[in-house]
Amino acid sequence: MRRTPVAVALLVAATLALASCGSSDRLDPDPDDAPPPSSAGGAAGEPGGSGDPGTGGGPTSVPVLPDDLEDAAALADLAALAEQEAGRAPRALDGPIVGGDISWPQCPRGMGIPERRTLGLPMPLPTARFVVMGLTNGPAFFPNPCLAEQVAWVRERGLLAGAYAVASYPDERTLAAYADEGPFDGGEEHDELRNVGYQQALFNITEMRRAGLPAPMVWVDVEPVRDWEWSADLEANAAVVEGLQRAYLDQGYEIGIYSTPSLWAAAVGDLALGVPEWRAAGPTSRAEALERCGADWVVQGGPAAMGQWVQGGRDLNVTCPGAEAEVLGWFHPF
Repeated sequence: MRRTPVAVALLVAATLALASCGSSDRLDPDPDDAPPPSSAGGAAGEPGGSGDPGTGGGPTSVPVLPDDLEDAAALADLAALAEQEAGRAPRALDGPIVGGDISWPQCPRGMGIPERRTLGLPMPLPTARFVVMGLTNGPAFFPNPCLAEQVAWVRERGLLAGAYAVASYPDERTLAAYADEGPFDGGEEHDELRNVGYQQALFNITEMRRAGLPAPMVWVDVEPVRDWEWSADLEANAAVVEGLQRAYLDQGYEIGIYSTPSLWAAAVGDLALGVPEWRAAGPTSRAEALERCGADWVVQGGPAAMGQWVQGGRDLNVTCPGAEAEVLGWFHPF
């Protein structure tokens, strides 16, 4: 069928606009196949707590186009839809951008595992433009018990939504359960631990998708984990983090690192991933958090992304100078 130039232009505009608002189609493992939590007890630190400082949505929907594209009414509808959807596309952000992070401590009191009962701490300030949500109830394989409610809170306010998850060293039972469950075949030392890290990440991805959090990046929190302490073997600890990174990348997610130089070195030595860094400043100030964006505070060889400080019972965050252009690659705009 012959199409007029106007019809073709409108069709292209409408199709591009619709495609731009669809989410990426990543591999979706069956949530029922997620590894079960370890039965061992324990706890892990959370951003701000150390003092040292279903996602991805579904496939893009394809518009059903009318048979006769030369019909004036149909063309008008397509043009209007294209304009509407184009207006919803996220625009570049000016910085610095201020936000917050939350996890199990912000859940209503009395939830969670015995070692990490939730605290009912305050949610982010009204000035927050982004919120990074923790996927775990402390250590790996234990989910944040109110993640779905926190995602709904962020969605209702139209904020940028992000995700982070604590990395932790496995106990003997967890290691035995997942040592052979992953892409690492034992050809290298510590491959069993890499497989455990891989399963930690798959567990986190499943929880994120169940809660409806389509964040494009997961920040890996590496710090002391009380009751799930890192081992004395830094290379073994690093293998867990390497496995985590592999799983996130395999599933189409980028990663960043949350830590400080001293906490990172104490846990995984000189492991250098070169990924974006979310740097903790502890109970200090916004000025100190921005100071952490400097070259003196490099954690693992990656660029400075955000600084975090604790104030008034909240974890507050600010993007590092020059990082604004990357923000939409870290968060999902609700």
